[in-house]
Amino acid sequence: MNNRFTNWHDAHKKHRSLGAQFADLIARAIGSWPFLITQTIFVVSWITLNILGVISRWDPWPFILLNLLFSLQAAYAAPIIMMAQNRQVDRDRHHAEADYQTNLEAKREIEDLQMRLGRIEEEKLNRIIALLENKR
Repeated sequence: MNNRFTNWHDAHKKHRSLGAQFADLIARAIGSWPFLITQTIFVVSWITLNILGVISRWDPWPFILLNLLFSLQAAYAAPIIMMAQNRQVDRDRHHAEADYQTNLEAKREIEDLQMRLGRIEEEKLNRIIALLENKR
């Protein structure tokens, strides 16, 4: 990462293509309660209008046209959702790599601090020994 203050998510998000952004948007919409509620209302309305024959029975029982619409929706939704899941795997991998790098840096800093503390402790002991030897 070029900028030290950019987190892994921002860096990953910045490099997404337009198609990737669109697929993520579609997957997010399809996997939401508003979509599920809207689709349920649509299906119930479709079936009710066809059973009651309010306008005309354009799709009588067993609702083959409705099944065709669902098949078409599934044919496009499944690959889009898979693309979004693949990007999630990529995001997780980038996150894990960023965490690993952070852990390595923290380990180096801790080791450096331990070395400094060891030197300070050694210097103190040397001073104590020198003071004790001077008092003899």
